[in-house]
Amino acid sequence: MTSEDDAAKRVSAAMEKRFGERMVIDPATPALEELARMAEHCSHRKWTDRPLDPGLLRLLFACALSAPSKSDLQQTDIIQVIDPSKRQAIVDTIEDMDWIMQAPVFLVFCGNNRRLRLIGRWRGKPFPNDHLDQFFNAACDAAMIMSQFIRAAEAVGLGCCPISHVRNHAAKVAELLALPDWVFPFAGLCVGYPARGNRITPRLPLEASVHADQYDETRLPELLDAYDRRRHEVQPYGKQRDPARFGTAELYGWSEDKARQYAVPERQSFGQFVRAKGFCLD
Repeated sequence: MTSEDDAAKRVSAAMEKRFGERMVIDPATPALEELARMAEHCSHRKWTDRPLDPGLLRLLFACALSAPSKSDLQQTDIIQVIDPSKRQAIVDTIEDMDWIMQAPVFLVFCGNNRRLRLIGRWRGKPFPNDHLDQFFNAACDAAMIMSQFIRAAEAVGLGCCPISHVRNHAAKVAELLALPDWVFPFAGLCVGYPARGNRITPRLPLEASVHADQYDETRLPELLDAYDRRRHEVQPYGKQRDPARFGTAELYGWSEDKARQYAVPERQSFGQFVRAKGFCLD
């Protein structure tokens, strides 16, 4: 069996686990090894004690910051939280994630609209674009660069786990990291050499997320039901959220879990925090 045949089989197997669809993959497809690695992606929450070489980490930063950037504005910063007491203070704002302290490296990706404003001021130019798009652009840049970092990290054998919970108490995290106005925490990221193999998480079928010419949710109820049943069969939830309030569901699938998750208020102060950082959200 050639390496191309092996990679094609890996992609096909991963797609079946991920989307419930058995794709026929042409072994002559370019870059199948890369596609197989992307298809097999999973988050990791346990790592070995092996440290990361600082030179490798710097290379990953450079690869991540090579990602696309809206209008070449380069509105992302990456903060490596090295001080254990500072990392612990961030973890203290996050419930049930003490394992963050065990990651060899912990990063916080930040959206930064400050540099653009400073440049305009230093160059003596007006800034008539103080509206929602500034925050949106910086957030999108941070998302793309974090995604690129994860892709680069996985290419060299590392495992990662994004931590959106740094926004739960964004003001406290911003204070700990000395973030000035127009700079905000987008997400944290644990990085290290994984202590165990992949566990591919099933995703919604492509028919639910990929459309032709226009958005279409005609079949969404049946697609969700089929997805809930498939996911329950291969990767059931270990427990149900808040059974005292919502009862115990006979079939506890993804849609029931997410409905319960967002039936509870979360990050209600984030808009206030963003405005306090100087952003106009109109």
